[in-house]
Amino acid sequence: MERSRRLFETETHGGRAVYRLHAVTVAAGILLLLYYRATRVPAAGEGRAAWLGMLAAELCYAAYWVVTQSVRWSPLHRRPCRDRLAARRYGERLPCVDIFVCTADPHSEPPSLVISTVLSLMAYNYPAEKISVYLSDDGGSILTFYALWEASLFAKHWIPFCKRYNIEPRSPATYFSESDGHQDMCTPKEWSLIREMYEDMTERIDTAALSGKISEEVKENHKGFHEWDQENTSKNHQPIVQILIEGKDKNANDDEGNVLPTLVYMAREKRPQHHHNFKAGAMNALIRVSSVISNSPIIMNVDCDMYSNNYDTIRDALCFFLDEEMGHKIGFVQFPQNYNNLTKNNIYGNSHQVTNQVLMGGMDSVGGPMYVGTGCFHRREILCGRRFTKDYKEDWDGGIKDKTQESIDEIEEKAKSLAASTYEHDTQWGDEIGIKYGYPAEDIVTGLEIHCRGWKSVHSNPPRPAFLGVAPTTLAQTLLQHKRWSEGSFSIFLSKYCPFMFGHGKIKLRHQMGYSIYGLWAPNSIPTLYYVIIPSLALLKGISLFPEITSPWISPFIYVVCVKNMYSLYEALSCGDTLKGWWNEQRMWMVRRITSYLYGLTDTVRKLLGLSKMTFAVTSKVSEENESKRYEQEIMEFGSSAPEYVIIATVALLNLICLVGGLSQILTGGWNILLNVFSPQLILCGMLVITNIPFYEAMFVRKDKGRMPFSVTLASISFAMLALLVPIV
Repeated sequence: MERSRRLFETETHGGRAVYRLHAVTVAAGILLLLYYRATRVPAAGEGRAAWLGMLAAELCYAAYWVVTQSVRWSPLHRRPCRDRLAARRYGERLPCVDIFVCTADPHSEPPSLVISTVLSLMAYNYPAEKISVYLSDDGGSILTFYALWEASLFAKHWIPFCKRYNIEPRSPATYFSESDGHQDMCTPKEWSLIREMYEDMTERIDTAALSGKISEEVKENHKGFHEWDQENTSKNHQPIVQILIEGKDKNANDDEGNVLPTLVYMAREKRPQHHHNFKAGAMNALIRVSSVISNSPIIMNVDCDMYSNNYDTIRDALCFFLDEEMGHKIGFVQFPQNYNNLTKNNIYGNSHQVTNQVLMGGMDSVGGPMYVGTGCFHRREILCGRRFTKDYKEDWDGGIKDKTQESIDEIEEKAKSLAASTYEHDTQWGDEIGIKYGYPAEDIVTGLEIHCRGWKSVHSNPPRPAFLGVAPTTLAQTLLQHKRWSEGSFSIFLSKYCPFMFGHGKIKLRHQMGYSIYGLWAPNSIPTLYYVIIPSLALLKGISLFPEITSPWISPFIYVVCVKNMYSLYEALSCGDTLKGWWNEQRMWMVRRITSYLYGLTDTVRKLLGLSKMTFAVTSKVSEENESKRYEQEIMEFGSSAPEYVIIATVALLNLICLVGGLSQILTGGWNILLNVFSPQLILCGMLVITNIPFYEAMFVRKDKGRMPFSVTLASISFAMLALLVPIV
């Protein structure tokens, strides 16, 4: 097929020859240092146990490094060709799209944030009659419904305003915070009028959220408000489905007489005696509810804080699905997670630039990226369990396009029955059909099964990000998010869906390894914790765990550490990060592994032993004003007595004590001889101390409310002192 007929181009990531040379030499260095470890085991009583522990830790690192190479060998970049999509006259044949937005808690995810996301999705540069937006409210909150009702009214002004002036981004919260209207074609008067309407709406929503009440006067404006009574709670209520805008109704028009997208609110039934399966259950309820309202062949889902940042994203995704050569093989199109509130130097390591540009592109080269739970376009049939066949052909004309004989009330009642808490009993939902149940990372296991059913996926990372969300703005939020990710991925790795077992014979070995990268986050906590504690303690106690600095065997250690970090820095800078941002990421690499991943490991083991049950913690999208200011100033936030902080502070203090004690022993003893023996440990301990500087400041220097609590500092000093008593044998 001629290139001009393709709807997307595929490009290879640059610099692969250099990377492969780097990887081969690093592999050689790793083998040499492992050989040294295995053949130089000291005698009993001279640090043998510590030495063998170092060997075990380095074996774990080496194995994990090999796994990561599976996706770094030949990353791809996909570039959609929207101009060709238009030239091929797909206009009338463009498929309908159902857009799912999930929210769970109006306190952690403010309704005003949620509706700004919804409005951005309703305003896509796409035929409005072919868009249906569904909001799943797992909190079952009248406050969220009220916010969506307000948004349905404001949409009549906002959508034509966006399309008239090609405004971007189309999230009103972001647009009005970044723009003064001068760069757009609109008049200052019109811009100010729309902004005032938006600010008045958000003020009403925020006021209602603070009071927790909706006035009786407002309730009379829509029948949906009467679904709530005094007995309703977030965990005990009947199914609620309300069609706020019926896009197929000719009377559902904006201010300029144009059709509006369909807008639906859903709160699936919750009862204490029935497990609701968290976000996976909400997604499956949305699949069923949407099937009787719009039933579009394409489903897109986003988290409630991930607003549309590119009004052509739907057309970009369709370039992959509609491509005549590869389109029939593609099960889903995954866009990366990006954030609009990152600090310049990425204080909490939440920038995913390297992941987006290298790792996900690498997954694309071996079968396709994993489904990450947001920013993804799916074929409805595939989510409902369809397997790939070579003769498969999608019916892009599918969907409920015309107004049916049924009234809105009748459709809503039918949809409510599909959102009942007992509907899935004795069915294949959550197993063979829909999003998988039983795992905190339901998105990853769902994507894995889609790949194992023969489908491919593609990763699209356009220059202008398709979606932007809210990154965690405190250390506690960041650690909670990574604990959830690592726990979910590790539980999959230990289940029947382990990529090496479930994917055997179904997907490539490199694809299996790519899926395992995240599944091995949690067990990586043990060798990391060992490496940041034992060499420093051994330095203090005069036990050498590395070759002497003048020994030729020190070369592979130095080479692996230096070259690996130099390439990591180059990769980060080439992907758009800063030098300080890379350094902050190295700090967070350590912190996440000794806290989030350690907790993810222990919690997964406890669940396997039946000592605890699966839970789902929503990452808060709200921070206090002072916390936000410190975040903008790139000052790390502590401020609470979290057990994770005790671990961080204990490790930091222990390394400081060991560095001071080790230096004093070297200076008071035969320093030239001791320096030759202990230089590697001295350098490692010193680098850890430099990395931990923000933690020392939080414990002993800072006076603001975000400093390390005195109780944490005191507990950490006690634990550090106890650690000094541990014998190194």
